[in-house]
Formats: sequence, C-alpha cells, structure tokens
Amino acid sequence: MAFGIGINTEAPDRGPVRGKQEDIACGCWFTSRGNMFPKFIKYEDEDGVIRSISNIEVLYSEKENFCGIPMMSYACRTVSEGREYFFTLLFHQTECRWKIVWKGTE
Repeated sequence: MAFGIGINTEAPDRGPVRGKQEDIACGCWFTSRGNMFPKFIKYEDEDGVIRSISNIEVLYSEKENFCGIPMMSYACRTVSEGREYFFTLLFHQTECRWKIVWKGTE
C-alpha cells in the first residue's frame, strides 16, 4: 500500500505551445452551467483579408497549463469548400485572448 505526501498537487504543465499561434476574434456560447463553446471565429490571413469560420465542430476541450499559463484548449474541425481543416483554439485565461494553431503548421 502506498500513500501520497502531497508532492504532486500542482496541475501538470505541457511546456510551450507547439505551432504558430495567431490572434483571432471568437464568438462563444455559454451554457447555464458556465461552460464555454466557440461558435465562430474571425482571423486575418496572409494577404490581410479578414476570414470567418462559423461551422466549428469542437471535438474535445480541456484545461491545460502551458509554461505555467492556464488556458482552455479546444480541438476543432471545420469543412470549407469541400476540404476538412483541423485546428486548436486556445483561450488565454489570464489575458482573456483567443489564439488559433492550425494543424499541419506545428
């Protein structure tokens, strides 16, 4: 039988965020229990054009720490013009800011 002495009481840290983080604007829906779900995003592409994605499917979400910074991480997918795209949305809780990391750019 083993007993813990409380040395592993901190939240696990994932280290730095992998991939290029880009600033976005995000519209969210909040449930009656306070859960947050991203519904649409707007971002600026490489050409300076403002793009929007409104058909976001959240595959899963989890609370994570990246280098000691608490964030909500949302693994998402969308289909646009017949192509499927995967991305991660990060909500920086301390800054109240949203970032996106496109899969395949990691």
